[in-house]
Amino acid sequence: MNNNKLSLFFTYFGGKWRIAKHYPAPTQETIIEPFAGSAGFSLHYPNKNILLFDLDPKICAVWDYLIRVSEKEILTLPEIFDDVCDLSISQESKWLIGFWLNKGTTQPCNIPSKWMRNKLRPNSYWGAAIKKRISTQLKFIRHWKIENKSYTEIDNQNAYWFIDPPYFRSGVSYKFNKIDYNNLSQWCQTRQGNVTACEQEGADWLPFVDFRTIKTLQKKNGSCKAKEMIWLK
Repeated sequence: MNNNKLSLFFTYFGGKWRIAKHYPAPTQETIIEPFAGSAGFSLHYPNKNILLFDLDPKICAVWDYLIRVSEKEILTLPEIFDDVCDLSISQESKWLIGFWLNKGTTQPCNIPSKWMRNKLRPNSYWGAAIKKRISTQLKFIRHWKIENKSYTEIDNQNAYWFIDPPYFRSGVSYKFNKIDYNNLSQWCQTRQGNVTACEQEGADWLPFVDFRTIKTLQKKNGSCKAKEMIWLK
């Protein structure tokens, strides 16, 4: 078990934080996540040289905010409101809060979800507990870097590449979901160092193999499970 792992700074659809411990551990000092999202894998190895990239400017803005914001500012962010848009705080902090107003979203919300309003799981949504968690973890990510770039723009280097793109079949939920999977396949195979690429059952742009069956949000057919696949280099 990795005792240095951090908890989520914000939730995100398709995040890998819960199953990150089952992926091969990085041996390189640098971890690169080309499709960063909530950086669920890197949170398990925060002391590494973490390089995050994402095409979504909101994701990048939230990470940039977290890397530089003070603990005091996080603790003073509002907890009670009807609409986050009405708050007199920075746009980045609104987006951070927005990701905590509902679960499994790809974009920050403005209005608290029914679950949050009913306080069924108060420590799972925005509030004092989440603010305290974030504030106590900020010191561990001051050295992290985030850039608003496509995976194709990242310099090839010896690193552990954790590649978790919008999935071929189910990635339509993401705002930036247009992927040339043939290109991504060749790109993955030419990275220096080690590569872990993630996908879902049915994808064939790399020779994926079975990894784990995970719990997901309930689908239209009633299923709450999905089969994760993996490719290693």
